[in-house]
Amino acid sequence: MERPVDPDLNDLMGRLGYRFLDESLLRLALLHRSYQAEFDEPDSNERLEFLGDAVLGWVIADLAFHRLPDDPEGRLSDLRQSVVNTHALADRAREIGLGAFVMLGHGEATGGGRDKDSILADAFEAVIGAVYSDGGDAAARDFVHRHLADSVEEMIPVLDTVDAKTALQELCAQKGHHAPHYETHGEGPDHDRVFTAHVTVGDRRLGTGRGRTKKAAEQVAAREAIARLTH
Repeated sequence: MERPVDPDLNDLMGRLGYRFLDESLLRLALLHRSYQAEFDEPDSNERLEFLGDAVLGWVIADLAFHRLPDDPEGRLSDLRQSVVNTHALADRAREIGLGAFVMLGHGEATGGGRDKDSILADAFEAVIGAVYSDGGDAAARDFVHRHLADSVEEMIPVLDTVDAKTALQELCAQKGHHAPHYETHGEGPDHDRVFTAHVTVGDRRLGTGRGRTKKAAEQVAAREAIARLTH
């Protein structure tokens, strides 16, 4: 099979907000193992993903530690996990449009690989590893802050509440209502996307929420619905 054309790294660097001195590191960060196997590349992005995972954990831990100076270790861990889990990282990768740049083998590409959470999250971590390899500690810290510091701020109030979606589900069951239904859509450019969620119970729209992730928007909508059902 003919080798695909490499992705436009200049375009991607603009989306990332970081200009690589060694662009081969960015190319490697995009190179999935399926592409490596199919086109006989010497390496895949897995080593950079390993490095990026460690760097990401360190930077977010540092953010949590200084943002919540009086909180116990368990809450810091919960905050870090809410930001660095596969689903959250995949959502941030989608906002950047990273899937269009990931280099996949034919089978993975035709099977929807560009929108798989695991592939997107791994590629995002590999990019972080590439930034660290290219620019060192300061560049990696700045990159993670630029793309994820707002997620830290967004998740802090969520940690202070019971899972609102679960609470709403239980409240509807107690009151004999239909189960809540969510409709969520994103607006704005990929690098600055904002999600709006509407929750309906039966034929009544009871809540609307906005956030930088679908999860955050739906949590806000669920809390508004709970307030309406209990007052």
